[in-house]
Amino acid sequence: MGSAYTPGLTVSADTVVERLRRLPIKGEVLVSVGDKVNHDTVIARALLPGPLQNIRLTERLGVEPKEAQDLCHFNVGDQIEAGQVVAETKGLFGKYFKNKITSDYTGEIESISTVTGNVLVREAAIPVEMTAYMDGTVIDVMVGEGATIQTRGAMVQGIFGIGGERNGQVRIAVDSADEVLDVQHILETDAGNILVGGAGITAGALKKVNELGVVGVVVGAVKDVDLTELLGYEIGVAITGQEEVTTTLVVTEGFGKLSMAKRTFELLKSLSGRSASLNGATQIRAGVIRPELIAPIEHAAGDVVPEGSGNVLGVGTPIRVIREPYFGQLGEVTGLPAQLQTVESGAEVRVLEAKLDSGEVVCVPRANVEIIATS
Repeated sequence: MGSAYTPGLTVSADTVVERLRRLPIKGEVLVSVGDKVNHDTVIARALLPGPLQNIRLTERLGVEPKEAQDLCHFNVGDQIEAGQVVAETKGLFGKYFKNKITSDYTGEIESISTVTGNVLVREAAIPVEMTAYMDGTVIDVMVGEGATIQTRGAMVQGIFGIGGERNGQVRIAVDSADEVLDVQHILETDAGNILVGGAGITAGALKKVNELGVVGVVVGAVKDVDLTELLGYEIGVAITGQEEVTTTLVVTEGFGKLSMAKRTFELLKSLSGRSASLNGATQIRAGVIRPELIAPIEHAAGDVVPEGSGNVLGVGTPIRVIREPYFGQLGEVTGLPAQLQTVESGAEVRVLEAKLDSGEVVCVPRANVEIIATS
């Protein structure tokens, strides 16, 4: 039997997930190997240098740059509060017509220049905290940088998403994988929940979940025009996750109206009422990042994690076609011919034979499919 390796989406009820949680700059790691953490546990923190503000003494006092330093009431390293007098002229007879300059900023005097006559104030450092993102165990620590968190549970990866990391309780909002999530499916009590839809989500529902405070939505598909209306601009697909939205969106199948894969919908139904971590970040270039939902599961000590097929393509492997004319369709590999075959473009490539869920048997290039890992 032939085999190949191909990128794949994970749709698994029981798998091991590891996530490296790393600070953007050097800082302090607050956890140790073996520590149990929750999704909101702060595992590391750092301080970003505060903004550097410029007070133009020369311009505002009407003096030469060399004079400005003598007129300044502070020295380099001194702390200053907003509203304090930074410098003032001597005035007439020492008390008349004085020109005073007050600071608009609170911070530390970093520089007093005799060349420009400017005072630089460094505002307070900005704290940056890194949370664990998901419930689990610390399995590795990078001193001063972060830690790797491991959990065991259910995982569903999508092909596109927007919005950052969030956590909430899963609620199935529709009756079937073919149903579109609409306004009437959303409850006033859904603030803080992760809603699961079916074949898509309407523009009205997208707007309502963001207004209501729903933390996440997982659906089969979304219309690009609805995303543009929500965000106010056309979104690129190279990398996402930094959008200013209240609700993180994870799309499992594609764009337009596509029913969610039944195996994906059934798995999400089994997670109803459970707490899950969600991230819409997507990167389709080098260093692929998939949007995801992770729901940790408590297991008894000594439980063995089922071994999945990983990224090995073989007969019986569930796949999704990611190119036209079968884009988005699911199926199962039925054959892996060893010989190269000529495709429409004239190139000779390795192909596979698959039976789609629709019942159609097709032959497509192996590069045009991705594995759906279902361990």
